[in-house]
Amino acid sequence: MAELITLARPYANAAFAVAQASGTLDEWTDMLAFASAVASHPEAKALVMHPTLSDEQKASAFADFCEGKLSEQGRNFIALLAENKRLPLLPEINALFEGLRAQLESSVNVEMASPFEVTSEQEAKMVEALSRKLGRKVNLSTTTDSSLIGGVVIRAGDVVIDASVRGKLAKLADAIGS
Repeated sequence: MAELITLARPYANAAFAVAQASGTLDEWTDMLAFASAVASHPEAKALVMHPTLSDEQKASAFADFCEGKLSEQGRNFIALLAENKRLPLLPEINALFEGLRAQLESSVNVEMASPFEVTSEQEAKMVEALSRKLGRKVNLSTTTDSSLIGGVVIRAGDVVIDASVRGKLAKLADAIGS
């Protein structure tokens, strides 16, 4: 995985630089997210790996898969990736691009898993508390995971806060087993 990130980084940096210079961060965010989803589709993967298609044919067919969601710059970016045999890296490029954008905007994407549906009031309180703790704007997404029993698990980048009953029980079991 680290190797894929290393290969994707220059492309993400270049796309980010172009998007920032042209004032089209939102457009590039949408294009890369869509292209990343297309690249993850089995038919697109088969197309990208097809041995008899030229790079130009792969780029053109991939852009057709994107159904007009790419600007001219986006199509050129896809052509560059195809020429360098890097189309499969689109999910990693997208993730790195989003990280660069979050860093620019001093924001962080946070995922919170809870055993029950979270109300908008609870979400707002969590965003406020996490913003204070992390010193950044928080973009919170929530999921429901009934296996947690109670509490929450929060993921912000490589930081994980496990305040779930399941996590506490696992720590207790480890302590007793030691």
